[in-house]
Amino acid sequence: MSKFKSDFLHILSERGFIHQMSDETGLDDLLSKESVTAYIGYDPTASSLHVGHLMQIMMLNWFQETGHQPISLMGGGTGMVGDPSFKEEARKLMTIDMIEDNIASIKACFANYLDYDKGPKGGALMINNAEWLRGLNYLEFLRDVGRHFSVNRMLSFDSVKTRLDREQSLSFLEFNYMILQAYDYVELNKRYGCRLQMGGSDQWGNIINGIDLGHRMDTPQLYALTAPLLTTSSGAKMGKSASGAVWLNADLLPIYDFWQYWRNTEDADVSRFLKLFTKLPMDEVARLVALGGAELNEAKKVLATEVTAILHGRAAAEEAAETARKTFEEGALADNLPSIEVATAELESGIGLLALIVKAGLAASNGEARRHVQGGAVKINDQSVSDERLSIGAGEVTGDGVIKLSLGKKKHILVRPV
Repeated sequence: MSKFKSDFLHILSERGFIHQMSDETGLDDLLSKESVTAYIGYDPTASSLHVGHLMQIMMLNWFQETGHQPISLMGGGTGMVGDPSFKEEARKLMTIDMIEDNIASIKACFANYLDYDKGPKGGALMINNAEWLRGLNYLEFLRDVGRHFSVNRMLSFDSVKTRLDREQSLSFLEFNYMILQAYDYVELNKRYGCRLQMGGSDQWGNIINGIDLGHRMDTPQLYALTAPLLTTSSGAKMGKSASGAVWLNADLLPIYDFWQYWRNTEDADVSRFLKLFTKLPMDEVARLVALGGAELNEAKKVLATEVTAILHGRAAAEEAAETARKTFEEGALADNLPSIEVATAELESGIGLLALIVKAGLAASNGEARRHVQGGAVKINDQSVSDERLSIGAGEVTGDGVIKLSLGKKKHILVRPV
């Protein structure tokens, strides 16, 4: 039986979301007595979030589902600095236009997880910290906020010590990031009554900074809650695949590829991922996890479909599942497999196999593509190819008007002449 009274912490505890909390009893009491406002911050460093962000997004989803108000805070201000936490070097600085474009793109993703419409309890909020950060008066900020920070203490944080211990440069610009993030918490409390900040465990120091600043600037008691940083059982970082980041936006990663990422989950991770990334009841999770041997693949398909349905809709998820079924179980050519376009003229003159593999995103370089061919992993129209010097031309175009390029059993790309 859960030790928590509040629905939110009970759900997070049984599903494996909780790593650390400040004042566990106080936060549980608050959440069980009233509707609370909480936030997680996201710096818009790209036009899409990726699977590595999904655990925190699901925390906001559960927060709203249990009767509270979540804030997805966009770092239009802090994004101009870049979070240095545990980074080996400074992030590339972005222009305001780049930041605004990224925020607009990310908003579409959040709408799949949070309800921003005003209801009886108030909808979720999408806030941009540029509202208060970009117009700050530097001298007033130093006097009113900066004076509350000890440089000695800031230097003791792991996120800073790691860079300094490795003798890697930490700019004064980056050093200010933790002050700005702490100030965000105070501003969100003042403007929206926010009492809780959540994030990954690497953000613990930054969040505690905000709580301390709140104490010094006379806010009500503020709270912190972090989730563990996830890796797969093999040690791979969540959000990354062999071909790059696993983006949440469909314009950067086809829905089928997103589904397939989850279908390829390692056996040891199925239980954790069903709890963290789906909304399935815990008894259904237990039933699926109890499946053994080859039957565990059915649990992986359910995982893939459920995660994809939350992000892209149930119809798109089921279409991806059906595409996989036809491709792997029937050997059929499914029209909605990922595809690339190649100029007809280029095919008529012939394109090298290695170049085609790279162009399709199945390898990052000709060297990697060559190793795939030499390892017997590459097929053209379901026929194995072993000649790395092979030229692919119009003769390989099937009656369906495409060339099917495969890497292993699970990665298939349709090459479409245009």
